[in-house]
Amino acid sequence: MNSNGSTDGAPGGGAGTFSLRNLSRNDWAQFGAQQIAYIRPVTVDGIAAVSIHAADGTPIGAAPNAELAIAAILQHEMAPALVH
Repeated sequence: MNSNGSTDGAPGGGAGTFSLRNLSRNDWAQFGAQQIAYIRPVTVDGIAAVSIHAADGTPIGAAPNAELAIAAILQHEMAPALVH
């Protein structure tokens, strides 16, 4: 659902495909917070690592590399999302 109450991305609602591009910041923060996690590179004590965050930005873990981070996300029955 986006800020105008539509769930399909088409103005005024109607049948169509759900589009994440139409979510407001607030909607995105709430959308999938328990089902979606994203990863991003970080440096911890001078060592490259990958941080894992819930969809709302809450840090939920870390791993030494992206492959292990994604494996951890999947192990916890969440969907991984890569963000740039």
